[in-house]
Amino acid sequence: MIENRNIPFSPPDITEEEISCVVDTLRSGWITTGPKTKAFESEIAKYIGVKKAVCLNSATAALENALRILGIGPGDEVITTAYTYTASASVIHHVGAKIILIDTCEHSFEIDYNQMENAINEKTKAIIPVDIAGVICDYNKIFEIAERKKNLYKHNNNRQKEIGRVAVIADAAHSFGAYLNGKISGMLADITCFSFHAVKNLTTAEGGAIVWTNSFGLSDDDLYNEFMLYSLHGQSKDALSKVKLGSWEYDIVYPGYKSNMTDIQASIGIVQLKRYKGMLLKRCENFKLYNTLLDNKIVDVMQHKGANFESSYHLLVCNVKDFSLEERNHLIDVLALKGISSNVHYKPLPLMTAYKLLGFDIGNYPNAYKKYKNVISLPLYSTLSSDDIHYICKNFNQSVYKILGQRK
Repeated sequence: MIENRNIPFSPPDITEEEISCVVDTLRSGWITTGPKTKAFESEIAKYIGVKKAVCLNSATAALENALRILGIGPGDEVITTAYTYTASASVIHHVGAKIILIDTCEHSFEIDYNQMENAINEKTKAIIPVDIAGVICDYNKIFEIAERKKNLYKHNNNRQKEIGRVAVIADAAHSFGAYLNGKISGMLADITCFSFHAVKNLTTAEGGAIVWTNSFGLSDDDLYNEFMLYSLHGQSKDALSKVKLGSWEYDIVYPGYKSNMTDIQASIGIVQLKRYKGMLLKRCENFKLYNTLLDNKIVDVMQHKGANFESSYHLLVCNVKDFSLEERNHLIDVLALKGISSNVHYKPLPLMTAYKLLGFDIGNYPNAYKKYKNVISLPLYSTLSSDDIHYICKNFNQSVYKILGQRK
């Protein structure tokens, strides 16, 4: 008997509680940035242990606003990894700075820290490390490198002068709730940017947030207010303030951007955050089951827990040993025929047309390419059943061996 299953890759974990909270917001008459967004920001700050959090419409907006807050632009350089989604690098281009892509360490998804150190020069203003799959980068090493190279640092403004070295801006789109050396994601970099996109562990459909451990000489309130200005056209009053009787007048302090979160989105996030501990636990249990059932003779699974770290279990990323790119792509098709959705995280940026046109060549990123050519991501989420995991692993193992057996 052939089983007919349809296992999606990453559906949102939405309950009646989130739906009720959204309905409450719709009925309230206040649906844009307002009391629910402010409440969600407060809960995020409390969860991480910082004084302030800023909610925006995406992690991309969070990263770009962070660069702009620091005055990074034309003539500057910003370092990030070649093994990431485009958002980590495109924001550098958006502000007019030069993208410096670094290869991964050999046999690793993490940025090559030695190459990163060698790339720092007088033009370097920031590093954007990426926490792939929810596993946090080695921020201790990154800060050690930044301190070692601070003699090369040249500031362009008082905020850059205050920090006195390259800024570390974490692309933590995957790592909300992860830990390293006893510290939660959000407490490890100068600025940390999270994603609450539809496929993320905690979702607001679209959305993101910024937190910081360094306020660059400003008070936390002043830095928060500046992020608010950037996200609302540079307008001195948000809609909630303007709606008060007699409070129509506002100023445009500078030509800003439009990247605010709405109360509809925040309504989902408030409930998601309340449920998040249990959602993470379920992801952890599902990963452990995968780790037991996947055949380690044919696959290397990216590990999510060690002596000094535990990830957010965002993605189950693995490399099929000795597979070619063509065999990996064939495997994805075979699994799809069995009703199993899978994905690739990530196609290195130098393989993308936009980055080729910017002059990047995958030949300069051999480690990233080796990880990419046989990488595959399998479904991992809080509503995934153990029965489905057994089905996935059985078909994955069998399919890999069948493809290996078809080699001439």
